[in-house]
Amino acid sequence: MTVVTLYGKPGCHLCEDAFQAIERVRRERDFELNEIDITRDPGLNHEYGERIPVVAVDGVERFEFFVDPVALAEALDRVDT
Repeated sequence: MTVVTLYGKPGCHLCEDAFQAIERVRRERDFELNEIDITRDPGLNHEYGERIPVVAVDGVERFEFFVDPVALAEALDRVDT
Protein backbone atom coordinates (compact mmCIF):
# COMPACT_ATOMS: atom_id res chain seq x y z
CA MET A 1 0.00 0.00 0.00
CA THR A 2 1.20 3.50 -0.79
CA VAL A 3 2.36 5.52 2.22
CA VAL A 4 1.93 9.28 2.49
CA THR A 5 4.03 10.84 5.25
CA LEU A 6 3.31 14.27 6.68
CA TYR A 7 6.24 15.83 8.55
CA GLY A 8 5.07 18.65 10.81
CA LYS A 9 4.70 19.83 14.38
CA PRO A 10 1.92 20.83 16.76
CA GLY A 11 0.64 24.38 16.40
CA CYS A 12 1.70 24.67 12.76
CA HIS A 13 -1.23 26.10 10.77
CA LEU A 14 0.36 25.13 7.46
CA CYS A 15 0.66 21.56 8.74
CA GLU A 16 -3.05 21.53 9.58
CA ASP A 17 -3.85 22.87 6.10
CA ALA A 18 -1.70 20.13 4.57
CA PHE A 19 -3.47 17.49 6.68
CA GLN A 20 -6.86 18.73 5.49
CA ALA A 21 -5.72 18.61 1.84
CA ILE A 22 -4.42 15.07 2.33
CA GLU A 23 -7.70 14.01 3.93
CA ARG A 24 -9.66 15.38 0.94
CA VAL A 25 -7.59 13.17 -1.36
CA ARG A 26 -7.90 10.25 1.04
CA ARG A 27 -11.68 10.20 0.49
CA GLU A 28 -11.01 9.14 -3.12
CA ARG A 29 -7.68 7.28 -2.93
CA ASP A 30 -6.55 4.44 -0.71
CA PHE A 31 -3.24 5.04 1.08
CA GLU A 32 -1.70 4.86 4.52
CA LEU A 33 -1.05 8.19 6.25
CA ASN A 34 1.85 8.58 8.69
CA GLU A 35 2.02 11.81 10.64
CA ILE A 36 5.47 12.55 12.01
CA ASP A 37 5.97 15.17 14.74
CA ILE A 38 9.46 16.47 13.99
CA THR A 39 9.80 17.95 17.48
CA ARG A 40 10.09 14.43 18.92
CA ASP A 41 13.29 13.66 16.99
CA PRO A 42 16.26 16.07 17.03
CA GLY A 43 17.50 14.75 13.68
CA LEU A 44 14.16 15.31 11.96
CA ASN A 45 13.78 18.69 13.64
CA HIS A 46 17.18 19.69 12.29
CA GLU A 47 16.44 18.28 8.81
CA TYR A 48 12.97 19.77 8.36
CA GLY A 49 13.11 22.74 10.76
CA GLU A 50 11.16 25.63 9.33
CA ARG A 51 10.36 24.12 5.92
CA ILE A 52 7.38 22.16 7.23
CA PRO A 53 5.02 20.79 6.36
CA VAL A 54 6.80 18.34 4.10
CA VAL A 55 4.80 15.54 2.47
CA ALA A 56 6.40 12.42 1.03
CA VAL A 57 4.80 9.70 -1.08
CA ASP A 58 6.51 6.34 -0.57
CA GLY A 59 9.56 8.12 0.81
CA VAL A 60 9.89 10.67 -2.00
CA GLU A 61 9.34 14.29 -0.95
CA ARG A 62 6.57 15.78 -3.10
CA PHE A 63 5.38 18.89 -1.27
CA GLU A 64 6.83 21.55 0.99
CA PHE A 65 4.82 24.26 2.80
CA PHE A 66 1.52 23.39 1.10
CA VAL A 67 -0.20 20.43 -0.55
CA ASP A 68 -2.03 20.70 -3.86
CA PRO A 69 -4.76 18.02 -3.62
CA VAL A 70 -4.89 17.57 -7.41
CA ALA A 71 -1.12 17.11 -7.64
CA LEU A 72 -1.20 14.68 -4.70
CA ALA A 73 -3.93 12.61 -6.38
CA GLU A 74 -1.90 12.58 -9.60
CA ALA A 75 1.24 11.49 -7.70
CA LEU A 76 -0.73 8.68 -6.06
CA ASP A 77 -2.11 7.57 -9.42
CA ARG A 78 1.42 7.34 -10.83
CA VAL A 79 2.52 5.22 -7.85
CA ASP A 80 -0.40 2.81 -8.28
CA THR A 81 0.34 2.09 -11.93
